[in-house]
Amino acid sequence: MNRSFVAVAVTICALIWGTTWFAITLQLGSVEPIVSVVWRFGLAAAVLFGFCAVTRRPLRLTRSQHLAAIGQGAFVFAISYAFVYAAEAQVASAVVAVIFAALAFVNLILFRVLGRQKASSAAWCGAALGVVGVGVLSFGQLSGTGAGLDPGLGVIFAITAVIASALGNWFAWKGQQAGAPVLSATAWAMAYGTVMLVICGVATGVTWRIELTPAYVLSLLYLSLFGSVIAFGLYFSIARQRGYALASYISALTPPIAMLVSVFFEGARFGWSALIGLGLVLVGQVLLIRAPKA
Repeated sequence: MNRSFVAVAVTICALIWGTTWFAITLQLGSVEPIVSVVWRFGLAAAVLFGFCAVTRRPLRLTRSQHLAAIGQGAFVFAISYAFVYAAEAQVASAVVAVIFAALAFVNLILFRVLGRQKASSAAWCGAALGVVGVGVLSFGQLSGTGAGLDPGLGVIFAITAVIASALGNWFAWKGQQAGAPVLSATAWAMAYGTVMLVICGVATGVTWRIELTPAYVLSLLYLSLFGSVIAFGLYFSIARQRGYALASYISALTPPIAMLVSVFFEGARFGWSALIGLGLVLVGQVLLIRAPKA
């Protein structure tokens, strides 16, 4: 991928995921969070398998590739998103989005510790600017956010989701090292994650149902097709070509977009601090795009 294509792909992912935080709130209600995640990634996995079959992409993986897909599915699509949905049931979605801005930084640390990978100073500075920028951008918003049911628990859930996502990225990288095709590996990872959530749901006695309302069904389709199939396909493609630090920096770009969604749909207003924070986020993005692969 050249830098122009990477910038376009990052923008598409950020636009999609920046709106999924709001879409997830439409999933909360009578359907238990773990059930909604099962519907989301079960449908997404089916679509990806179908796409790979139609386009004659290989679906068979080796043992090592399957093991990596199992780890990726467990941490990215099962643990991380189960905690994301649980967090949004306890605290405002903007808070969860902001916490996820730390993913690029956590990825750099994790890959340094587990893989002895040395990132450039530009990558570290870019990731750090993302965290600082989102913090500045969101300070006024978060200080005025409603308390929710249990904000402390929601924050813990969100932090757990970030750590799980970083571990899932590590397993995705292991699959890449084993030579697994990106879309096939992603399809299998989604399928494995879905199966794990089904087992967890059965063990905990959740009620398996779907809410046949326009808001729930349309948000489910959007989260499955755009938020999962398209966005994750692009995300893991970017990660393979340009590194997981750059790809995960998308999580720092989503809060500004989520706030714009809030402006249009919820009448939110932001001051100069938001513009300063947005500027820091964009500078961090430029540094990561220009930095060597990390």
